[in-house]
Amino acid sequence: MENVSFRKIKFPPLEEANEDGILAVSREINTDFLFSAYAEGIFPWPSEEEYVLWFAPPDRTVLDFHNLKISERTKRYLKKADFKFQVNMNFRDVIKACSESPRKFQSGTWITKKLMSAYIDFNRLGFAWSFETLNSKNELVGGLYGVLAGKYFSGESMFCREDNASKFALINTVNYLKEHGLTWMDVQAETPLLKRFGAANISREEFTARLKRDLSFTLKER
Repeated sequence: MENVSFRKIKFPPLEEANEDGILAVSREINTDFLFSAYAEGIFPWPSEEEYVLWFAPPDRTVLDFHNLKISERTKRYLKKADFKFQVNMNFRDVIKACSESPRKFQSGTWITKKLMSAYIDFNRLGFAWSFETLNSKNELVGGLYGVLAGKYFSGESMFCREDNASKFALINTVNYLKEHGLTWMDVQAETPLLKRFGAANISREEFTARLKRDLSFTLKER
């Protein structure tokens, strides 16, 4: 990792984001953009026009691991489920599955080919990771991917092909991250599922303070 370098992309100050959290717009996305954005607490979201919107919302949803809530029903189901968990073995398949996963209130996918290519390159550099659920036939049936740098992890997207496979991936991801010294994860925006697991909103200021404390890219600017 010592040889990794990047070209710094200058984003506006976070306080200039509009009320929807949109801070900037770009035509392209690559690892230079990803390095620069995550270092500042900014994340991408492509629009229907193929522009990439860069977000820094006033409130950020995070999951503090000590607040993780797992219902008794979920515990019983997962105890009986014939699932296997693995880390970073099928990143390309996971992000592709996330791009194909239907979303409520969305006709398309926000994970465009351009965005997939950037995150696959980020994975090759060691900063984008996948967490995967396999069934008894060793088929990929659930999982999530995100950005891992130092003691910071940002979950980007999840998918599920069998009941509770994404929950299995999320719970085991939390356990994996805890074992490696992390105490929380950035989930960006609140969803009903994440709220049930204990995710909550914090201010942009608190999030930025956590980011400065925990995020670490081993790279140099070129």
